[in-house]
Amino acid sequence: MEYVLKLYVTGMTARSTRAVENVRAFCRKHLEGRYDLQVIDVYQQPDLARIEQLIAAPTLIRKLPLPLRRLIGDMSNEERILVGLDLVPRK
Repeated sequence: MEYVLKLYVTGMTARSTRAVENVRAFCRKHLEGRYDLQVIDVYQQPDLARIEQLIAAPTLIRKLPLPLRRLIGDMSNEERILVGLDLVPRK
């Protein structure tokens, strides 16, 4: 199963940088060879943020597989990402 993920960040702030590093590490560990990750800076591409109706950043959006999922924050909680992306069942 291929995962299509979009991570929306706000520039190169510490929180955004941490989110990018955390998501990349998570994908290497749990989705190796099964993901497409796109990092989007909302300052450089504000139209995409409007289309996605973002209310906060960093935001990770799982486009595929459906249903669409959204996670907000620096993505430092691996368990929360696993559950949020439906990689493990909710407790």
